[in-house]
Amino acid sequence: MPDVTISTPHGTMPAYLAEPATTPAPGVVVLHDAYGMTADHRAQADWLAEAGYLAVAVDLFHWGGGGLKCMRAVFGDISARQGRSFDDVEAARGWLADRPACTGRIGVMGFCMTGGFALVLAPGHGFSASSVNYGSVPAYAYHPDFLSGACPVVASYGRRDRSLRGVATKLDAALTQARVPHDVKEYPDAGHSFLNDHKGHGVHIPLVFKVMGSLVMSSGYRPADTADARHRIVALFDEYLKDSPSGS
Repeated sequence: MPDVTISTPHGTMPAYLAEPATTPAPGVVVLHDAYGMTADHRAQADWLAEAGYLAVAVDLFHWGGGGLKCMRAVFGDISARQGRSFDDVEAARGWLADRPACTGRIGVMGFCMTGGFALVLAPGHGFSASSVNYGSVPAYAYHPDFLSGACPVVASYGRRDRSLRGVATKLDAALTQARVPHDVKEYPDAGHSFLNDHKGHGVHIPLVFKVMGSLVMSSGYRPADTADARHRIVALFDEYLKDSPSGS
């Protein structure tokens, strides 16, 4: 699977493309967690390709090399609902849509800091489905008026993640009120980052994140919960990306 580059309004963005065995296929823009472009991030694209999707994992930190400066910038863009991060995601979405190997129907998936970003991108950004994984966002994103007209959403949270206590219930209620098709689940024994196998992929975790992850978020990869969450993600993506919304 190749490393590729995508032209954006702010320069060239590195990305990783994972192609399924059969094309053309629906596309998915895969957004990374707080650690940026890692082996785990590439692995998320790989399993989506195995499920039949043309997946591009993008590096939203390409302009600054990662770290707290880049994280603050992404969170600032999400709060403002505009900025470099939105431009980079739109560039990736357009890049996928223009590829002959893509059907033109495209979803988005995010984890941790971009889990919330994937929710913000669900209304009005050209995506046909969104996978939201344990991400927090400003209060506006949980309002039914904001979510009205959003693409279908599949969202996963861990009940042991104290930083996101009650978010699953809040999001489920808002999506229901906004009449957006959705599947929201909270895993009782999981914490934050349970779909990210950072240790298994040799990802270096800074000490401050290890401490916060242990004390507040109960972070940790959980294979069984990951398998269930991936099954739900693929089920929703298959319905709204591979098939028409009517299922025909």
